[in-house]
Amino acid sequence: MKIPLDRRSPQPVYLQIRQRIHRLIQSGTLQPGDRLPSIRSLAEAAQVNKLTVIEAYSVLEADGLIYARPGSGYFVSEPSVTSPIPPSRFAPSQEVIIPDQGEMSYFDIYMASVSALHQDGVTVFSSGFPHPHDTDILQRVARRAFKEMGALLFNYDLPQGQYPLRKQIAQLLVQKGLDASPDQLIVTNGSMQGLSLVMQEIVQPGDWVIVESPTFHGALAVLQQLGARVIGIPMTRDGMNLDLLAQYLHSHRPRLIYTISTLHNPTGITTDLAHRQQLLDLARRYDCRILEDNAYEGLNFDPVPPPIKALDQDDFVIYAGTFTKTLMPGLRVGYLVATGDDYGRLRERKMLHDLCVSTASQAIVSEYLATGYYRRHLAQLCTRNLQGRGVMLQALEQYFPAEASWTVPTGGLFLWVKLPDRLPMQLVCSEAASEGILVTPGSAFFPNLQGYPAMRLNFSFDAEVIEQGMAILGRIMKRHLAT
Repeated sequence: MKIPLDRRSPQPVYLQIRQRIHRLIQSGTLQPGDRLPSIRSLAEAAQVNKLTVIEAYSVLEADGLIYARPGSGYFVSEPSVTSPIPPSRFAPSQEVIIPDQGEMSYFDIYMASVSALHQDGVTVFSSGFPHPHDTDILQRVARRAFKEMGALLFNYDLPQGQYPLRKQIAQLLVQKGLDASPDQLIVTNGSMQGLSLVMQEIVQPGDWVIVESPTFHGALAVLQQLGARVIGIPMTRDGMNLDLLAQYLHSHRPRLIYTISTLHNPTGITTDLAHRQQLLDLARRYDCRILEDNAYEGLNFDPVPPPIKALDQDDFVIYAGTFTKTLMPGLRVGYLVATGDDYGRLRERKMLHDLCVSTASQAIVSEYLATGYYRRHLAQLCTRNLQGRGVMLQALEQYFPAEASWTVPTGGLFLWVKLPDRLPMQLVCSEAASEGILVTPGSAFFPNLQGYPAMRLNFSFDAEVIEQGMAILGRIMKRHLAT
C-alpha cells in the first residue's frame, strides 16, 4: 500500500495516513474484511516510526472504520447499521431555582456509591464512572511507563504537570477543535480538583454563580462550601435556557457561569455550536466568567462542536477535562486550559494545594496516549456504551411508567429520566436498594436539593444487567403510582 505523505504539511503525518486509508475504504478500494498492512510493513513503506502507524490505526479504529483481531492484525470493518433512535420527550418545567443556603448531600452520595462498588450483588446505576477494562493492558502500559520514567518517578514534578503529557493533551484537544498549547495546560488531580481551583480563584463568599439545573452535584457542593449564592437556570432538551440566562445575568450580575456543554452531567445533553456561541456572547456582554466542564468529552458517539473555550478570544473561559471518566477514575488525572493571567494564578494555587499530580499516574496516562491504547480504549468504550444506551432506551419504554420522559444522549455513560411528581423517590430508591439496585434521587443534582423527581441511570452495563435493573425499578414505581 502506497501512502503519499507531504512532510512539509502542517497536518500531522499520522492524520495523513488515516485520511488516505479512509479514502481507500470510502472508494471501495478496501472492502470490509480486507486486512491492512502490518504496522511494521506500513511503517517501512511510508518511512515513518511504528508509533505513527499505531496512532493512525488507532484513529481509524476509533472512527469505527477498522478493527483489531488479536494476533492477526487490522481489518476493514463492516458498515455499521444503526437502528433509529426515538426523539427525546424530555420537556421539564422551566423554573429558576435560587435556594437559601443549605446542606448538600454530595458526601453521602459519594460514600454510598463507592461503598457499593465493594459489595457483591449490588448494581450501581447511579454511578458516573466507566466500568473496568482490560487490566492486562494496564499492567503492560504501566511497566513501559515506569521503565521510561526511571528514577524520575521518585521525585516531585512541576505543579502544572509533566511537559510530555501536556503536549499530548494539547494534541488531543486540537482534534476536538480547541487550539491549546502545553503552556496553557495545568494537570490536576482529576477534574474535581480543577473545578475547585477555578471556583476558589474566581468566586468570593456572597457572589452569585449561575449553574445549569440540574447539574453536577460535586460542583454544587464546592460552591456551597465557598459561600456562593447559586442561581439554577433550567435545562431544556437543547441545553441551558438562554432566555432565562440573559434575564438573570442582567438582574443579578453573577461572577461565574458553570456549564457542561458536551454530554452534560446528569442529563447527557450536548449543545450545538449556536448555543455555545450565544452563551459566550451573553457572558461577554455582562462581564461574567465561564467555567466549562467537559469531563465526558471523548465518549461521544457522533461528532460534537468545538468547546466554548475554542470560541473564546478574550480569556473569559477556563476549560476543564479529565481522563477519570474516559480511562479510569483511580488514576486521578485531569487538566485545565487557562489563558491570560489565569494561568499563573491557577498554577500557583495548584502548587500550594498539593505540589503536583502523582508522577506515576501522569506517566501511565502519557504512555496510553503515546501507544494508541487510549484511542482504542475509547473506541471500545463507545461501542459498548452505544449498545447499552439502546438496551436501556428499549427497557425504559417497556418497564417505566407512561408519564416518565428521558433524554437520548449522543454519548457518555448515562441518561436522565424525569418521573411523575407524585412518586415518593426516597422510598423508591430504598426499596430498589433492598433488591440490589442502587439509584440516587435526582434532587441531588439540583441546587439545595430543590427539583422535580428524576434519576440519572448509567447504561454502560451488560444488556441483561440493564434489563433486570430497569424491570425492578419499573415494578417498584408502578406499584407506588397505583396506590
